[in-house]
Amino acid sequence: MFGNWRIGSVNGALLAAYFIPAWTLVAFNIMVAPVHGLYERPSVAVALFLSDHLQMAGMDTVRAAWLLALGRLTVVAFFAIYLALLCIPRIRKNGGSDEALGIALAIGSLISFASMIMASKVGEMAALRLHATELLLLLGAAIVVVIERPEAAPKIVQKTVEATPPLGLEQAELLHNR
Repeated sequence: MFGNWRIGSVNGALLAAYFIPAWTLVAFNIMVAPVHGLYERPSVAVALFLSDHLQMAGMDTVRAAWLLALGRLTVVAFFAIYLALLCIPRIRKNGGSDEALGIALAIGSLISFASMIMASKVGEMAALRLHATELLLLLGAAIVVVIERPEAAPKIVQKTVEATPPLGLEQAELLHNR
């Protein structure tokens, strides 16, 4: 059953198993109560950076929180698409699901990197560890996907079969037969 699974496929599935519930819960908390959800542990560094360094007003902070939630939900959606494509053996074997995984890894890495930088600027060490760990997970998966290529499909050699001679009416017309 697992003979045609690649390491990148299993790694992507494990990442999706972490990021889908974790980031969905964080995004849902931000959507329900934007300011309160933004000041919870996974997003507190972003909230502190926005309020301390960018001096954002209340409504601007809410908009930034919703934008962060939208980014997280986009990553969750691409991980879900990746898992759906991973269930189809033909797509999994030729690496067709790697595009959805690549998009999820790219957007997720960007969000985690920006959050990590913001956490280091405001001195929030617990958030810095969380975002650095998430970034390393995403970058490690990206390296595995880039390095590991799917197997090339075996080339089928077709043997030409001698055909029966064409019928009289199907023969080419020669100049002397006109």
